[in-house]
Amino acid sequence: MDAIDLKILALLQTDATLSIAAIGERVGLSQTPCWKRIQRLEADGVIDRRVAVLDPVKLGLGLSVFVSIETADHSQGWLERFADTVSAMPEVLEFYRMAGDVDYMLRVVVADMQAYDSFYKTLIATLPLKNVTSRFAMEKVKSTTALPLPVPQAAPRSLPRLAAAG
Repeated sequence: MDAIDLKILALLQTDATLSIAAIGERVGLSQTPCWKRIQRLEADGVIDRRVAVLDPVKLGLGLSVFVSIETADHSQGWLERFADTVSAMPEVLEFYRMAGDVDYMLRVVVADMQAYDSFYKTLIATLPLKNVTSRFAMEKVKSTTALPLPVPQAAPRSLPRLAAAG
């Protein structure tokens, strides 16, 4: 990836609705080369997908919960069953297998405490769990989908030659 690819990615992370012409203009390319770069970034999997980011509060989903899970079973079969079950739960926006004292971490979004209680009951009924700890977000301080892209390195400048002393 070069500096132009990184500029394209930065623009798309900010606004994926920009036209190819607008992106090309901002990165110094005509439409065709710009479109070909975007297609290559998609084919290479750098651009995973383009989506609309929705406001959960305006959709009545104002409660964010971070759920830490510990399990006594660490077998591959258990993990596969657990991953399939949790991944199918629409309230779970993110699901991580962790290192350290917690085995799994979920980010869950629901309407309210009653909706979370229903989710929790479904979760604990899926498979045996050792411990489930819920942490409720009181305020969203920062939220972004934009990744911190590397800064392209400038080409080294050559130093002026000094005249040889004679």
